[in-house]
Amino acid sequence: MEVTFLGGADEIGRSAVLVDGSLLLDYGMASESPPQYPVGDVDPDAVVVSHGHLDHAGAVPALMSSGDLPPVHWTPPTRELATTLAEDTLKLHGSTPRCPFTDTDVRRLTQTSETHGYGETFEAAGYEVTLYNAGHIPGSAHVLVDDGDTRLLYTGDFHTGDQRLVAPSTARPEADAVVCESTYSDVSHEARDRVEKRFAESVKQTVWEGGTVVVPAFAIGRTQEAMLVCAAHDIDCYVDGMGKRVTKQLKRHPEFLRDADALRGATSSARFVTGRDGQRKRIAEQNAVIITTSGMLNGGPAMTYVPAIRHHPTNKVALTGYQVEGTPGRQLLDTGSAELDGRVMPVSAQVELHEFSAHADRKGLFEFLEPYRDTPVLAVHGDRTTAFAEELRGDGYDARAPELGDTVTL
Repeated sequence: MEVTFLGGADEIGRSAVLVDGSLLLDYGMASESPPQYPVGDVDPDAVVVSHGHLDHAGAVPALMSSGDLPPVHWTPPTRELATTLAEDTLKLHGSTPRCPFTDTDVRRLTQTSETHGYGETFEAAGYEVTLYNAGHIPGSAHVLVDDGDTRLLYTGDFHTGDQRLVAPSTARPEADAVVCESTYSDVSHEARDRVEKRFAESVKQTVWEGGTVVVPAFAIGRTQEAMLVCAAHDIDCYVDGMGKRVTKQLKRHPEFLRDADALRGATSSARFVTGRDGQRKRIAEQNAVIITTSGMLNGGPAMTYVPAIRHHPTNKVALTGYQVEGTPGRQLLDTGSAELDGRVMPVSAQVELHEFSAHADRKGLFEFLEPYRDTPVLAVHGDRTTAFAEELRGDGYDARAPELGDTVTL
């Protein structure tokens, strides 16, 4: 089995792994400026998508532009989420370099889509493929590829710890090689219950003092997690942005949720924002908690809310996850100012970071890999993959970190 790394090897973003020139695992994009796509020309016989985040699924519709349409395999939530992302990309960036596909490509994608549940083995490009819960977001999957001689486990993004939205990854299928994400290979996450408690106390204190709290959150996964946390701590909240649509979609797939009733309850208690007739401006002037896209302040209704509350130190911006270098969210954390909607604005409101991560941390990565001590490990999807592979070798693993464009024979 030959595995070629077209993206996401020694980087985070544009994940794409090609097996024997035939089976493509993920086809994402890195939403930089300009955006980055997987390298090389690819014409796969089939595609398997691990989950519905932009860096793993964002460029999949571009594969539909040729005459032959490869079947695309994924879980039902991943199909819906990836399609939603594609439609949003078209809406925001259609006919520009930031959108590598057309609306025709998106329609073709829906025609060639095939969905599968966890544990269901199916055929793709001549391989037997099985998906397992990865504990990252609803529908996220580890992908096991079996050619009859070699079994390759592609982890995708995964989490082994507690989240309210999805159950953690527990499946450890037998494999002859593992392609493992390493996003947080040098980080130890704080216990989730402590993160939640500090977030809830901070938000309640700000509201009690008369302030408004804007909670920037990614539409897929993080918005719903924030809603569940607020509901569990009796915090009333508004919900705005693409996360509203995603929440409705996820409720249609209760078997991929940790507690479908809890999400229904959180949805019932939250107030969804329509954005009509100046509603956002009025909400920003209230004693309110507002969960809204985007999670790194690079678009969405956050471009209305943060400028509206930025002048008053009683108010608060409560970021809910890692802020990539160069994004407005990172600028705000580092400098107290951010480019919002085309203008650099100083923010006098308090700014906090609460790490509701959906990735395994260093301990989680080592725990996940423990059953694979005698299995070659290829470290990918991180900004220190070489160092992580060296650490694994020091612990007795056969590990290495492929670079962009590398082909590894298993």
